[in-house]
Amino acid sequence: MLKLSEKKLIKIALVGQPNVGKSMLINSISNSRLKVGNFSGVTVEKTQIEFEYKDYLFKITDLPGSYSLNDYTLEEKVTKNYLEEANYDIILNVLDSTNLERNLYLTSELLALDKKMVLALNMTDEAHNEGMEIDEEQLSKIIGKPCIKTSAKDKTGIEQLIEILITKYESPKFETKLIFSDVIEEEIENIKKLFLEKKYRSDVHYREIAIKLLKEDKKTYHKFHNEPIWLDLQPLLTKSFEHIYLHFGTKNIDDIFEDEKFAFAKGAVTETLKEIKKDSEEKTISDKIDSILIHKLFGLPIFLFLMWGLFQLTFEIGNIPMDLIDAFFASMIDKTKEILGDTTLSSVIADGAIAGVGAVVLFLPNIVILFLGIALLETTGYMSRVAFLLDGFFHKFGLHGKSFIPLVSGFGCSVPAYMAARTLKNERDRLLTLFIIGFMSCGARLPIYVLFTGAFFAGENAGNVLFLIYIGGALLGLVAAKVLKVVVFKSEDEPFVMEMPKYRMPSTKLIWHTVSNQAWMYLRKAGTFILAASVLIWFASNYPKHLEYEEMMNQKIEIATSEEERFELQNKIVLYNLENSYLGKIGKFSEPLFAPLGFDWRMTVALETGLAAKEIVVSTLGILYGLGDELDESSETLIEKIRNNIPLASALAFIVFVMIYLPCLAASMVFAKEAGGWKYLVYLFVFTTTTAWILSFITYKIASIIIV
Repeated sequence: MLKLSEKKLIKIALVGQPNVGKSMLINSISNSRLKVGNFSGVTVEKTQIEFEYKDYLFKITDLPGSYSLNDYTLEEKVTKNYLEEANYDIILNVLDSTNLERNLYLTSELLALDKKMVLALNMTDEAHNEGMEIDEEQLSKIIGKPCIKTSAKDKTGIEQLIEILITKYESPKFETKLIFSDVIEEEIENIKKLFLEKKYRSDVHYREIAIKLLKEDKKTYHKFHNEPIWLDLQPLLTKSFEHIYLHFGTKNIDDIFEDEKFAFAKGAVTETLKEIKKDSEEKTISDKIDSILIHKLFGLPIFLFLMWGLFQLTFEIGNIPMDLIDAFFASMIDKTKEILGDTTLSSVIADGAIAGVGAVVLFLPNIVILFLGIALLETTGYMSRVAFLLDGFFHKFGLHGKSFIPLVSGFGCSVPAYMAARTLKNERDRLLTLFIIGFMSCGARLPIYVLFTGAFFAGENAGNVLFLIYIGGALLGLVAAKVLKVVVFKSEDEPFVMEMPKYRMPSTKLIWHTVSNQAWMYLRKAGTFILAASVLIWFASNYPKHLEYEEMMNQKIEIATSEEERFELQNKIVLYNLENSYLGKIGKFSEPLFAPLGFDWRMTVALETGLAAKEIVVSTLGILYGLGDELDESSETLIEKIRNNIPLASALAFIVFVMIYLPCLAASMVFAKEAGGWKYLVYLFVFTTTTAWILSFITYKIASIIIV
């Protein structure tokens, strides 16, 4: 038996809101020695207990009951000062299980302190009698702190609580899982980045400092005001607050973080509290809306209907300005050639640079409409509900409910979809989501699908086939996620709170800010990459030159007797040059690899040019099948050529390959940046290419057997 002086001392700060049963919990611990006094400098009463358990001496300080860690009341001020300045090992947060949501407001503030913590879910007997059942294991996973059900009245869970406190004391401290809304998290990361760049020395985690700065904590501001880093920190904070004010529509930072606490608490309760009996008159308007929008039966159909409507708007309205944009860039190409003449410079500028940029800008209306719809759904608070709604379904495939936001964005463009994956804070969840975004067919693949469905399927069935292609890609993505989760990203699911913010009317200012920023980001990043890729493809498809062959064919053109004969001879020149260009040689070299899929060298080259931009696939097919490059997916001549030169089985395999293989160069670059390195892009290339080849091979073989 160890002497008292040899026992390990565990100092515990006992925290909770008023009337959560802290005093009863202390009294239920037997053989305790109580000391009653006052906190230094104030008249607020302080209760301390000491007791021995095995090889440990516990010293618990019962802090005044506080609804939050503010300076509004003397009790709150005492509790806040003690937690921030005193020497203790663990926070024991006592919660009233019958009022879990209200009690979690304080828990969210305690998590921000980034200390070792244990949660005692007290009054579980009363909660059970009121028809409430808390999943404490799920709550533990969500917030990253152990949760123990206790009843001070029945003295249940007390010994287990003490054992957990010992385990927590002996274990290393893990980073808290408290996550704020995306806009707050973005600004926390910006502040942390500054501290990291400046190599700022601090005993407190950068994240905790950042949170206090954003909460306008007076002590923290006073501390930094006289430090050199303040010169860089002040303008950064000004920008951060401008962004936050715009998003929340208020400059009252207390109200903003109240909303954050509400979203955290409501999200945690929604995910962990079951079988709650609530009278209809007690329900708030938010609860009534939630009862419909996240209903087990109606919630998913409502979401699917809204998304169907959004995609209808995206493609129907988005297609209206596309002809104008297409005509504008076509006239720019013509004007450039007219001014510069038939020279290499005019070709590289017109056919390379302008055509490449035009291919990106062409789909901007679709992207803007999709962003606008998603921004509307996000700012109203609906998207968080859908994340919760889909969480259970997505977990079956190894994904988190929040993955659906970047996945949905992937139907518009993979570039912003990869950036949207930042909302997933768990590294494995984020990487897994990044790896399957490419399975969601982006808008740039639509022309390819339209071309092939128009060539092989009757007009009335083409729309249904398109729908099946999009749904099929999404389902393949989910299956791929499950395979990756089992084989590569092996880990236990780590759930976190999906915030349930209050419903708000959408802010025009915020919508404009969000959509314009994302549209500009799309143009800047995608335009830059595709511009470079287009020039590269132009060079690869135009060199080396074959002047002798061209001269011989030009002589034949001069003596040709009809326009049709001249057109055929000119196309022969284009086809010969392309077939013997660097690009053609690559296609010929890689043709044996794709031959088992039923692809000829032309289809192979088209796929390879699609690595730069999927929009280029259609025009490449037009060039390769001897029709020139002035074609689009609706060209009757090209559709006829595709139908006559490509078997249906090969066409189906081609569609499957396009659905799965590596996204365009712009998206690939962004993927590498978001994933954290070029090695992940190599993994993505191997994974998508292998999957695309295998599934295309299966499709080709099955189709060849069926279509005889």
